[in-house]
Amino acid sequence: GTHSTWILRRGVSGSTFGGGTADQLPARGALGLAAKAAVDEGHADAITGFRTESIERHGEQLVLVAEDGRRLDPVDEVIVLTGFRPDLTFLDELRLGLDERLQAPTELAPMIDPNQHSCGTVYPHGVKELSHPEQGIYLVGMKSYGRAPTFLALTGYEQVRSVVAAIAGDHASAERVELVLPETGVCGGAGLFDQPDTDETSEGGCCAPAPQ
Repeated sequence: GTHSTWILRRGVSGSTFGGGTADQLPARGALGLAAKAAVDEGHADAITGFRTESIERHGEQLVLVAEDGRRLDPVDEVIVLTGFRPDLTFLDELRLGLDERLQAPTELAPMIDPNQHSCGTVYPHGVKELSHPEQGIYLVGMKSYGRAPTFLALTGYEQVRSVVAAIAGDHASAERVELVLPETGVCGGAGLFDQPDTDETSEGGCCAPAPQ
């Protein structure tokens, strides 16, 4: 009997549910198709162009109110899937070199800046870009991206391989960063992808197929 409401800041476009069968990451494509099927079959609603301004109580339930005054039906639970950032409090005593805006390693931050890059345009990187003033300390995977939303698991696998090679003393392998990112599928818009005046008929992410 559970019914879900999926809230998006941008409108539904050809890239909303991912690259589908054209995605070179099959599991990601399948996830998008499953989400689309849930909406099409009425198990979930997709509310678009919704920027939450406040959350109000309605008895034991919650009501989300948008900047434009729209109010959603009361819900039992809100699951927030935005605003990810790493928890670095347990590293407070270490000398970390972090970009003040992205909270990513200073060498990596310009390469993943969401105002300039989507996941498919991030240059392959490894131990050099992930190093900190504290010797032997590396942030890898999604945590290395700080506030940037463009992380791909493939990128993390290569980060870990490079860092482990360096720790093992194989510096030649650590510096030889080889990564081929998929050419299709939606990476998530960089820059102003969720602004109200975005052209919703555009392809969307770095590598989305054209809407049909």
